[in-house]
Amino acid sequence: MPALPEGVSGNLHVLQLSDPHLLADPQGVYRGVNPYEQLRHGLEQAIAQLERPPDLLLISGDLCQDESLAGYGHLCDLLTPLRIPLALLPGNHDNPALIRQALGGLAALAPAALQLGPWRLILISSHRPGSPAGCLDDHQLRWLRGQLAGSSAPTWLAIHHPPVAIGSPSLDTIALQHPEPLLELLAASPLVRGVLFGHVHQHWQGQLPGRPEVPLFACPSTLCAFPSSQPCPLGRPQDPGGRWLELRPDRSWAQRLLRWSAFSPGERA
Repeated sequence: MPALPEGVSGNLHVLQLSDPHLLADPQGVYRGVNPYEQLRHGLEQAIAQLERPPDLLLISGDLCQDESLAGYGHLCDLLTPLRIPLALLPGNHDNPALIRQALGGLAALAPAALQLGPWRLILISSHRPGSPAGCLDDHQLRWLRGQLAGSSAPTWLAIHHPPVAIGSPSLDTIALQHPEPLLELLAASPLVRGVLFGHVHQHWQGQLPGRPEVPLFACPSTLCAFPSSQPCPLGRPQDPGGRWLELRPDRSWAQRLLRWSAFSPGERA
């Protein structure tokens, strides 16, 4: 894995993509589109919108719809040439053991705490085998408590499942189950600056309960969009997208929603 940017003095840039839903067959179709080409195209489009290549690429779950080793191999093939440090979360459509087998040498895998200059990004796994909803066990919550207690660095948390309801009846039933211990832990820590998640295939922004100054951001999918619960700030709710996060040395930050047109087969002609 390329080295994480620990000693840099300037702004750090994190590109978040989510929910590519790759398949064992790179020509396969899911939800009416080709996941492999949508991700390949999304990587190109997202990086082209940034001022420079990101210091870290975060892909926040549902990496492989059919949970196949071949699907994770295709992800490895797409990401290796980029030579960008990589962080991966498992989603409900994932097999964590196969992720580790195919990508453990290329990426930081949840659970993990990454030092990004003066900042930290904590990766949490909400994967629960056999369930579309997410959960966190006591072991991971204890680990997170220790991570927050053992550092003075401003911290972002990344998780696949939303830890709060987003206002979509169908998606809220398969969000993080029993999120109260996590939310209480985050609200009690002055280090926490924000939470990033995927799963919902749309832009969404909310607030950490008890800490309204701490934002919660959902990331669109590179595959396809679900019906949106909030207006898209760019007026493009049906387009694939991602999110860009800038972490500054003075402990301030900025973020930007990214959108691009879906891949068209003619583009590979």
